[in-house]
Amino acid sequence: MNASTLPALLQRFFTDRLCGQLQASPNTIAGYRDTFRLLLRFASERRGQPPTRLRIEDLDATLIGEFLAHVESVRHNSARSRNTRLAAIRSFFRYVAMNEPGHALHCQKILTMPSKRYVRRSVDFIDRPEMEALLAAPDRSSWIGRRDHAILLLALQSGLRVSELISLDCKDVVLGTGAHVRCEGKGRKQRCTPLRRDTAKTLEAWLKERSGAADDPVFTTQRGDRLSRDAMERIVRKYALAAATACSSLIGKRVSPHVLRHSTAMELLQNGVDCTVIALWLGHESVETTQVYVHADMRLKEQALARVAVTTTKPGRYRPDDALLSYLEAL
Repeated sequence: MNASTLPALLQRFFTDRLCGQLQASPNTIAGYRDTFRLLLRFASERRGQPPTRLRIEDLDATLIGEFLAHVESVRHNSARSRNTRLAAIRSFFRYVAMNEPGHALHCQKILTMPSKRYVRRSVDFIDRPEMEALLAAPDRSSWIGRRDHAILLLALQSGLRVSELISLDCKDVVLGTGAHVRCEGKGRKQRCTPLRRDTAKTLEAWLKERSGAADDPVFTTQRGDRLSRDAMERIVRKYALAAATACSSLIGKRVSPHVLRHSTAMELLQNGVDCTVIALWLGHESVETTQVYVHADMRLKEQALARVAVTTTKPGRYRPDDALLSYLEAL
């Protein structure tokens, strides 16, 4: 196997480029891995070769286009997921072009493949009464109920991603004056999020009951293991269904850990917090990402409308007062 074969280049891309140079997060590596597993299986069927025998030339722009159509039509991926797959493929072929100049023209054809436009959905969120109902749902007379109440309260106040919540260690929660939580977000960016007094008090009581070492996870299963992403999804879904009995507006509403993150952003926005601060709070790479909350908040738009003066112009059809203008109007 020489250095320019597809298997060798793909291995070097993951070890040298993603892990070594870019220090990509485990989630990014997993996403790229899944993309290339699907692509290699697809290419193997189309070319009649096992993945280890495939060449760079076998993965041309035509095959990549067919693969992207396949993930949409057969696997029922959304256009957004399709674009994510394409981004991973582009990243690999950009690496190939830099390290194997002989393949530069081949790679360029793939790098110019456009992303697909898609309709951006309005963000889902829950309002303050729905938050209160959700927080009241856990039975705090039990260990699990106290744990789940602390999880929901921290998620709604901090806006942490689910991956950030389950990755929290006891040492990441700083109590006392200037109480805050430290986390590592996307792109390995570190950030601190301040805690309200009620949230800090709840976490202090939970950590005392938890009695964990500094490097132990804040939230665990009953066996002491770190909670998984699926477990966090189930916890939120469970209490959203329970809270719907006390708050009818939650009936039929899709509530997930990411919806709680959206809810944090919406509450900050509705209380007059600037978008740049919200972007820092949530760990967004760009303020433009935070603009989706402005579009989703109907109350902000209604307040803006209320500040607009009502026009006093009487309705009527425009009548030109000049013969030339009359002629042009009639064309």
